[in-house]
Amino acid sequence: MSLSSTKLLFFAGSARDASYNKRLAQLGVEIAEANGLAATFADLGDYPLPLYDGDLEALEGVPENARKLEALMKVHTGIFIAAPEYNASITPLLKNTLDWVSRVRIEGEEPLAVFKTRVFALGSVSPGGMGGLRGLNAVRTVLELGLSALVLPDQFAVSRAADAFEGNGHLKNKDSQENFKRLIQKLARAAHVLHG
Repeated sequence: MSLSSTKLLFFAGSARDASYNKRLAQLGVEIAEANGLAATFADLGDYPLPLYDGDLEALEGVPENARKLEALMKVHTGIFIAAPEYNASITPLLKNTLDWVSRVRIEGEEPLAVFKTRVFALGSVSPGGMGGLRGLNAVRTVLELGLSALVLPDQFAVSRAADAFEGNGHLKNKDSQENFKRLIQKLARAAHVLHG
């Protein structure tokens, strides 16, 4: 199966410079490219958005950064989100970003088209022992139930974040590194099947 037309987007639900989840998303790009896949890393810190407010939307419309993110998502066929866990749930940054992007309307397209026509995969890195798995359940609910997105059932979690990465950005645990690679390959194959 040729995956030459498959393009993967990687981003994290955190904008912190030292975010472990940004490191995971960047590692995902490196793994994808090493396996012959076109991949892009996006930093949500480069797309600041106000807190979603229906009155603000009615007054000023959808912010330009939400439109830019929607357009970036649209040129990729598969999307990996490295989602930190905040109090067993989704981060405010990620939820707000998804909310604003969901408000983008393109003439001739049905609402939420960019979510309904991409394949998503989820992962997380956490200082705790569960690797952020509880937060991924909240992200999955938003994507699947709220946005009608197709999300792979596989989830990737890395615990004990402070000791998880090598100096070169790879994961110290080689089995984890290989599992992440397999998830990325599965995302690419699923995106290829969906988009042809």
